[in-house]
Amino acid sequence: MFHRPRLPLRTKASVFFGLLALITTVTLSVVTYTFARRALLEERENDAQQQAIANARDVLRRLLPAGGSEDFPDEFRINIVPSNSDGFNYVILGDGTPVASQLGIPDAVPTELKTSVEDGAAGLQRFTFEGDLYLGVGIPLVNVDAQYFEAFPIDDTEQTLRFLLLSLAIGSAVITLLAATVGVWTSRRLLRPLDRISVAAGQIAAGDLNSRVAPEGDPDLAPIVNSFNAMADAVQARVEREARFASDVSHELRTPITALAAATEVLEVRREEMPARARQAVEVIVSQIRRFDGMVLDLLELSRIDAGAADLHLETLDIAELCRRVAGHVGFVAIPIDVDPAAPPAARVDRVRFERVLSNLLANADQHAGGPVRIAIEATDPGFVLVVVEDDGPGVADDEKQQIFERFTRGRESRHRVGTGLGLALVAEHASALGGAAWVEDRPGGGARFVVRLRAARVTTPEADE
Repeated sequence: MFHRPRLPLRTKASVFFGLLALITTVTLSVVTYTFARRALLEERENDAQQQAIANARDVLRRLLPAGGSEDFPDEFRINIVPSNSDGFNYVILGDGTPVASQLGIPDAVPTELKTSVEDGAAGLQRFTFEGDLYLGVGIPLVNVDAQYFEAFPIDDTEQTLRFLLLSLAIGSAVITLLAATVGVWTSRRLLRPLDRISVAAGQIAAGDLNSRVAPEGDPDLAPIVNSFNAMADAVQARVEREARFASDVSHELRTPITALAAATEVLEVRREEMPARARQAVEVIVSQIRRFDGMVLDLLELSRIDAGAADLHLETLDIAELCRRVAGHVGFVAIPIDVDPAAPPAARVDRVRFERVLSNLLANADQHAGGPVRIAIEATDPGFVLVVVEDDGPGVADDEKQQIFERFTRGRESRHRVGTGLGLALVAEHASALGGAAWVEDRPGGGARFVVRLRAARVTTPEADE
């Protein structure tokens, strides 16, 4: 099933503020433009009507002595000029003779306006002539059987309205952007405590149980912070209690295990004097007590790591020579150790911890994968070096490559073999304490590659010192 991706909360807040501002400003702009247009046009129409009526009365006063005849003096023709610089006006006599200051102007007036005035009613109409907008006013001069027409240009009014519309559009866009910016700022401010909680939660998940969120001055956010800190306190108390319990149990078990080990040593010395079934029982007891002793030692080691009591003594050591020594100490003298020429020759490690890491990897390969086949020292990112233990076993399933480094966890192929499930957990803990990491990969041709990433040492040479 396809799931539509969800927008982040910050984006939602920004979009919400932006859309709210856009809808509000557009609505206000439409209302403002509508009222402004109506007011400007009504004002322009009123002014045009009043001016046209005044001019029509003047024309009527001039026509009355002439009796409405066609014989108009020349000075009358000359003085019939528009009352506005860009407009025009003219008179149509009863016989249809136009008297105008410009030729062809009568044809500009719309037929609807002419018809209305001919029927004896004053008219008002907007029209276009030669690309310009005009407001035409027609007034019947009933006393002299004539009609008066005057056209007023309204391009300036339309230009004012266009400028107003552009200003409103720009204002809406600016306000929308400002609102979106305010949304981003507000969402960041509101989510800042959640970011701090997220950081603190990540630190706790990484092992820093002392991480807390600073108290908030906002009374609405304070309960969230207080609840998180209370939860962190409870988690820390429980983890420390369980760690103390494991440590105490491990310490308490050391005494009886030591006594049992001493007793089994006596039995083992006299094993040849026992019957065959008794010898088998002694062998089982000895192996299980050794296994139990190893598990207790591992638990004690993990409890010291959890409590932060394990010391770290870093040294610059030849990593290949150290691997050779550890392999020989645990019984793998003949295992090949391949060194990549590009790999750093030395590493900054704690000798005891590294010996524990490598010996656990070799023991893990020996117990669960038929034995290690190679140790490799390889180059990686600058400042680091890889130590790899390869085996020729069944490998590790992809879904188990992370789990096998957890405590008391073993892969499916190893569940019926002897082991405590703590060896690889100690490898991961020690590798992390050394500033590196541990993981497992598939080995080309079959098997597994257990990789430990360590910090390389910067080796200075006489030439570099000079």
